[in-house]
Amino acid sequence: MSDLVPADTTEDVRTRGAGVSRQVAVLPVGSFEQHGAFLPLATDTLVACAVAREIAGAYPVHLLPPVTISCSHEHAAWPGTVSISSVTLHAVVRDIADSLRRSGVEALVVVNGHGGNYVLGNVVQEASARGERMALFPAPEDWEEARERAGVVTSLLTDMHAGEIETSILLHAHPELLRPGYETSDFVADDRRHLLTLGMSGYTDSGVIGRASLGSAEKGKELLASLADSFGAYFSMLTSAAEGADGADG
Repeated sequence: MSDLVPADTTEDVRTRGAGVSRQVAVLPVGSFEQHGAFLPLATDTLVACAVAREIAGAYPVHLLPPVTISCSHEHAAWPGTVSISSVTLHAVVRDIADSLRRSGVEALVVVNGHGGNYVLGNVVQEASARGERMALFPAPEDWEEARERAGVVTSLLTDMHAGEIETSILLHAHPELLRPGYETSDFVADDRRHLLTLGMSGYTDSGVIGRASLGSAEKGKELLASLADSFGAYFSMLTSAAEGADGADG
């Protein structure tokens, strides 16, 4: 679990920053919520960190430690789930971005591992409207490309929670953390129109919505590789657009 926290020194950050025109930080945001009986409460954090590590291995970015508790209110019916308010999460991410800019890191990419963190979209939109450089990753399109490339059978609609994608990424990145049972825990509930009112307990008794039995380490490896490739467009946008924005301000 030590790979959740970057081991950089301040000199590492200084050296990396000297080699790029604009510094980009990557902030994994996970959650601490139930993922059925076979995946850990920290699954979303582990997934976000796996994606962020893959990015950091391919691009000169400043990798940050994760935000490990977020907006998991829809999972409140299960023991172990912990949430903070959307207002708090909004403030935390904005404060981190402000702090980064004071230290010379002008762009921030939020790598979101939990679908319930709706507020992160607002954080990014508001920051962009203020002229700040921020992005939210991965977009649904990035996940769809990764799903197709990795051969994930389940659709993004069906693979909602503790399903094929999350199980695959953990089988690749942290196989030691899976408990027995994912092979027999499939459950589908595609019509979830009242999720915000009823929470997850209105649709699943086990906490699972998806087909975890289809997960594999090979799929997890390909999912991460695809997402790293997709990140290239974000990196280019945040670094090249910065120069145009500076020119416009002048």
